[in-house]
Amino acid sequence: MIARIWHGWTKMADTKSYENMLRDEIFPSIDARDIKGYRGAELFIREDDDETEFVTLLRFDSMDAVKEFAGSEETKPVIFPGVEKLLTRMEPARHYRIAI
Repeated sequence: MIARIWHGWTKMADTKSYENMLRDEIFPSIDARDIKGYRGAELFIREDDDETEFVTLLRFDSMDAVKEFAGSEETKPVIFPGVEKLLTRMEPARHYRIAI
């Protein structure tokens, strides 16, 4: 199993908007793609003094399933329409083999 982990940040004022967008629109739209080997997502949120960090963890059976989700540049973030205006910065996605 593969864990795809991505970090993005918003201004504090955009925290709830982005959290709601992830929960109500983005994660359901990933589910709706019916990607063979996609096993779900988790969302982690950490608020600092002036920004909020969002960490998404998506689970896949294989890197082939990751590529079906992300395309051939598997570390490139998959950014849904309307999200870029909320993000102040982001990192490339990283992939880890789930060992336990």
